[in-house]
Amino acid sequence: MRTRIDEIAAGLYRLSTFVPEVAAPAGFTFNQFLVAGAEPLLFHTGLRRMFPAVREAVARIVPPERLRWIAFGHYEADECGAMNEWLAIAPRAEVAHGTIACLVTLNDVADRAPRILADGEVLDIGGRRLRYLDTPHVPHGWDAGVMFEETTGTLLCGDLFTHAGDGPALTRDDILGPSIAAEDLFGYSSLSPGMGRTIRRLAALAPRTLATMHGSSFAGDGAAALEGLAAEYDRRLRAATP
Repeated sequence: MRTRIDEIAAGLYRLSTFVPEVAAPAGFTFNQFLVAGAEPLLFHTGLRRMFPAVREAVARIVPPERLRWIAFGHYEADECGAMNEWLAIAPRAEVAHGTIACLVTLNDVADRAPRILADGEVLDIGGRRLRYLDTPHVPHGWDAGVMFEETTGTLLCGDLFTHAGDGPALTRDDILGPSIAAEDLFGYSSLSPGMGRTIRRLAALAPRTLATMHGSSFAGDGAAALEGLAAEYDRRLRAATP
């Protein structure tokens, strides 16, 4: 298992592991994002069995023991399965997440107490500012949230825009169409009345880069892509409502 490293924005690295057996024949990528700074932050830890490969990738950028912050979209194995392995090798590292994730799950399962982030709170890691935003049930999980790196305009968007295949690390091509195809394949989103509104709140940030957990990251008009995604989920909700 090999983890590929690509810098998708200044000081923001995509660590990508391709697993051809998932969503065959296209395969599926599992991506983490390392945000460099005085206090480096890792967004997504990867599965526990991926930990050795991801640790080796991080070591090519910063010493793993320097890791200061661990964050992720929601509590799920591919997002945070290796959380405690990272806490074990990085003595100053803290998990940072929203109130629901910390109170419902992380206070119990994390080997060190997590840092609770309020909706809209900024985590300054020295040279980078990451704004945490609650996105309950979007695309799934009561505890869901994302982070917006203000310096580079990068939205660490978790499972939003999930798509299959092993494409380029960063693309300017359409990712909305492939993510709609993945929704049809996996049915991974939780349709709810607030879904479109939540995604449009992210569009208002006007991100220049969308850092996706599964698939290629996107460079370009992130607001337009998010508005398109919100409209698609609004359409699906109307179709599902009698």
